[in-house]
Amino acid sequence: MSPKSCLGCTKCFLFLLNLFFFFLGVLLLAFSFWVLFDRQSFAAVLGSPLLSLRHCSYGFSGVGMATMLLGFLGCLGALKEVKTMLGMYFGLLLLLLAAQITMAIIVYTQRATLAAKVATYAEELIRGYPAQGPPGDPHESWDAVQQQLGCCGWKGPQDWEQHDEATRDGDRDRAIACSCLRAPNGTHGSPWVLPHGRCPTAAPQDTFPTGCKERVQSWLAGNLVTIVGACVGIGLGELSLLMLSMFLLRNLDSRYEKLLRGL
Repeated sequence: MSPKSCLGCTKCFLFLLNLFFFFLGVLLLAFSFWVLFDRQSFAAVLGSPLLSLRHCSYGFSGVGMATMLLGFLGCLGALKEVKTMLGMYFGLLLLLLAAQITMAIIVYTQRATLAAKVATYAEELIRGYPAQGPPGDPHESWDAVQQQLGCCGWKGPQDWEQHDEATRDGDRDRAIACSCLRAPNGTHGSPWVLPHGRCPTAAPQDTFPTGCKERVQSWLAGNLVTIVGACVGIGLGELSLLMLSMFLLRNLDSRYEKLLRGL
């Protein structure tokens, strides 16, 4: 293969891969808006003990916009053969890859601490759940978590039996959240909205028997291969982009910088 053909193939692959990462940035940006506005998301409530929901969505927005910027620089730099733009792209991508590796190491080494923080936050939500009146945003999100995952409490339905000081002895029968109850058979096929607050203790067959901790662990275990595969695939893709951009940088001659002369 001639050097000219080799450079052409490199430009083509670099352009296509960066186009993919540009659209990936668009998806991340859309996900950030979903986290911010969809209070019914279990991902939102499980992330809230670590950072506020608003800050979390801002973080996803920043990652999405940075990915879009990298994709734009890579596409334009490869298409127009601009060394300055390709050098900037290489540096930013290298920083991004290093930050992702650092974050993965921190999450892996601190996974027990993170799990303990999530558990503490969930237990505080259950203890502070209002018996009457409109719930706050965190409690409303917790109702959605229990309904979406089909779980009750963090460790099990017994978590709701531990009332706080505001719960009176005469109200001991209202010891479970209404979102712990299964949907009645007559409501299948039509939307059914559970009332917020606590409901009278129902029969065991009408209550979700499993705690949300076990459901979350089951979901993570069932999707572990997908999650790890996606992370490894993104890392390998970024590594390929680094190698392609470096190859293009080292083999481009100044006379190919068409953008500086033609625009």
